Amino acid sequence: MTKQEVLDFCAAIGPTYADTPFAAMEKGSTPTIVVRHLKNKKGFAYISEREAYTNLAVKLTPDENDELRESYLGVITPAFHMSKAHWSDIPLDGRVENAVIERLIEKSYDLIKPKR
Repeated sequence: MTKQEVLDFCAAIGPTYADTPFAAMEKGSTPTIVVRHLKNKKGFAYISEREAYTNLAVKLTPDENDELRESYLGVITPAFHMSKAHWSDIPLDGRVENAVIERLIEKSYDLIKPKR
């Protein structure tokens, strides 16, 4: 998936918006995009560029993260600058199938969306 495809998918799953809250700190580089739920403002997808790679960080349960990291050993890793138990980095370079990325985005969204 490309960055734009991820953003389009995130926009289609519910009331969301994209934000760049770290832009002032990331001068000289592409700012991290945080996709948030419209009502509670919680982020569920962080898209960043580091070392010429585009990464997507998603929130999952600790058990889901452990299973995912074992299935994609060396590909999906604990998220950079996030809680390692709850967030994983997924490279957007074709090594993880689009359907898997979409499923993980949906799970992340479900974890943060308002309960009512």
